[in-house]
Amino acid sequence: MLTKQQPDPAGGQTAFAPKTSGGNNAYRNFHNDFLHVQDPNERRRLALAELDEAPFGWYHVQACIVAGVGFFTDSYDIFAVSLLNVMLGIVYFPGVGVMPHSSDNAIKLATSAGTVAGQLIFGYLADHVGRKRIYGLELILIIFATLGQALSSGSPSVDVIGLIIFWRVLMGVCIGGDYPLSSIITSEFATTKWRGAMMGAVFAMQGIGQLVCALVMLFVTLGFKEQLEVSTRPANCDGYCAVAVDKMWRTLIGFGAVPAVIALYYRLTIPETPRYTFDVGRDIAKAAGDVEAYMSGKHEGQPDDIERIQARQAAQEQLQVPKASWGDFIRHYSVPKNGLLLLGTAGSWFCLDAAFYGLSLNNASILETIGYSTKGATTTYEFMYNTAVGNLIIVVAGAVPGYWVSVATLDILGRKTIQLGGFIILTILFIVMGFAYYHINSNGLLAIYVLAQFFFNFGPNMTTFVVPGEVFPTRYRSTSHGISAASGKIGSIIGQGAISTLRSRGATPDNPNPWINHVLEIYALFMLLGGFTTLLIPETKRRTLEELSGEDQPVPASAHLKDGGERANTAESL
Repeated sequence: MLTKQQPDPAGGQTAFAPKTSGGNNAYRNFHNDFLHVQDPNERRRLALAELDEAPFGWYHVQACIVAGVGFFTDSYDIFAVSLLNVMLGIVYFPGVGVMPHSSDNAIKLATSAGTVAGQLIFGYLADHVGRKRIYGLELILIIFATLGQALSSGSPSVDVIGLIIFWRVLMGVCIGGDYPLSSIITSEFATTKWRGAMMGAVFAMQGIGQLVCALVMLFVTLGFKEQLEVSTRPANCDGYCAVAVDKMWRTLIGFGAVPAVIALYYRLTIPETPRYTFDVGRDIAKAAGDVEAYMSGKHEGQPDDIERIQARQAAQEQLQVPKASWGDFIRHYSVPKNGLLLLGTAGSWFCLDAAFYGLSLNNASILETIGYSTKGATTTYEFMYNTAVGNLIIVVAGAVPGYWVSVATLDILGRKTIQLGGFIILTILFIVMGFAYYHINSNGLLAIYVLAQFFFNFGPNMTTFVVPGEVFPTRYRSTSHGISAASGKIGSIIGQGAISTLRSRGATPDNPNPWINHVLEIYALFMLLGGFTTLLIPETKRRTLEELSGEDQPVPASAHLKDGGERANTAESL
């Protein structure tokens, strides 16, 4: 399709430039409005201004949904592990009804260990080979690992626990890849005014994933009620009861693949983010076309091949954005300002996750308070029902509201304000829980628990995901986000595998967790440290990604447009 005229460098007749085509509804695209701009820096500035100042539209909502489905699936799969282990104990450890502590911990930590590797590997690959080539690959592997896990079974030579651990490590690697990819793709396509809300909405799908997981557990429990009621307790759940529980855990895990399959097409057909194409690929004509393609519901820009080659040659010589390389990476983070910024994002995430998983230490007490403890269950059905409903209430109590209050306020209050305020409030809550643990009644503990859940999610749990997707330069944005996210998962492994185990120090039959108050005091210290690391990050609300990374470029004085000047002036005034 031929439309806008391209000026002849010699000043003679103008030639027609081809417009772009292709696309899907989640990542819209315009036809290329900037083919007439010869200066690559000016073309980059105009195209990114178009992207930053675009009015919020339905294509932004669809982009959030496509990215958010990954986090829905991630959260569903992670949250399901505690329910999975309950059912595996019933099916594969008859007469006991629970898994050995070592097996339970191994399955839970397997996903976190895989996640660390995935965040680092996929974070680097997204910067090295491009977002488009990697996005969707991790979702395919999640689907594969989910189905493999749901179909696992033991044999005389292979223990089922070992198979589950294998699949959950693979799943963890893929889940880890979703963190940097979904964050930076959303930020690089977002409008500046509502970038925080868009990224927050993607991350808030974690709460929806937890909620749906609890609902699926409840529904499968109700569906097998008749078979479960014949057993008086999990330890003697055999025969039809064991078959029912075996079907339940496979259904619970397998359902996690459904939303991933639905979103797969959109992930595989997104265009490359214009910022990556500009700053790393140095493909100026293609990037400008992709900006317009995204905003018009097309797949990607398709500029004239000759014009594209000429633009790339000019960009290699004239584009002011530094090229990515290991040497440049080291030089960039050797600058104290940049190194401290990475320390701020990684350190905040580490401190958060070290304590975030500590809140689960009190789940048993909370469930007993609200009347859904499994201690008094008289049948396996009642045991499973109380487990499902109790987890559902815990999720709804503070987690889901906290996520969406963050989405509504990220672009109003600001990321740094929310994160610092959250760490301060959580420090106070953990101090109260730790030092007064044996002096607080069950209702008081419930109130503190709900408040902590709320301020985790209306606080650092949200912002530690958003900020690393904004503050780093395009060429290292994914790698740096991956490093920050991996630091968080390392913190969660330490919090779960080392610190939380201290709660049973000096345990007796009457008091199985005598050190739980001291563990909560340790988590209060992590929250305090998180407040200090937050001081190293900038406020990012309503600022462009180029401004935050120091790559905001002024309008070149030599940029004189012979044609399309009115369009350029309009973009400058946005």
